[in-house]
Amino acid sequence: MPKQLGTKQIASNRKAFHDYFVLDRFEAGISLAGTEVKSLRAGTVNMKDSYCTVKDGELFIRSLHISPYEKGNIFNKDPVRPRKLLMHKREILKLNAKVMQDGVALIPLSLYFKDSRVKVELGLCKGKKLYDKRDDDAKREAKRDIDRMLKERN
Repeated sequence: MPKQLGTKQIASNRKAFHDYFVLDRFEAGISLAGTEVKSLRAGTVNMKDSYCTVKDGELFIRSLHISPYEKGNIFNKDPVRPRKLLMHKREILKLNAKVMQDGVALIPLSLYFKDSRVKVELGLCKGKKLYDKRDDDAKREAKRDIDRMLKERN
């Protein structure tokens, strides 16, 4: 079977963009079981409350819900188990230093296939205050109104 080339979006964490300012983005591989990859190909993943932690110099993603593969058997894994992320050691240490120092969090922004491998886009994020969220909602609504008026005009 030939390898698939290019990128294909699996899921996006839209709630992260509402709750956080994204300061920087990183790409990491993810260690998965075979049935989890098949489940991802079906698109059964929930990234809503997921986050990343560093433990013993290794990076883990937590609360990422990958539904069990429906045609799988005893090889299905726990849907919310911690999964190891694959990055270079110095990148992990650099990220850990930023998270500990600045009060920011590592939040997964999206999951995608890149040349038949599953990748995670991580964001170095800082939390938004309530008034920041309101400002974003107001701007989004104003843009939606402008787009609607332009569409009606044509």
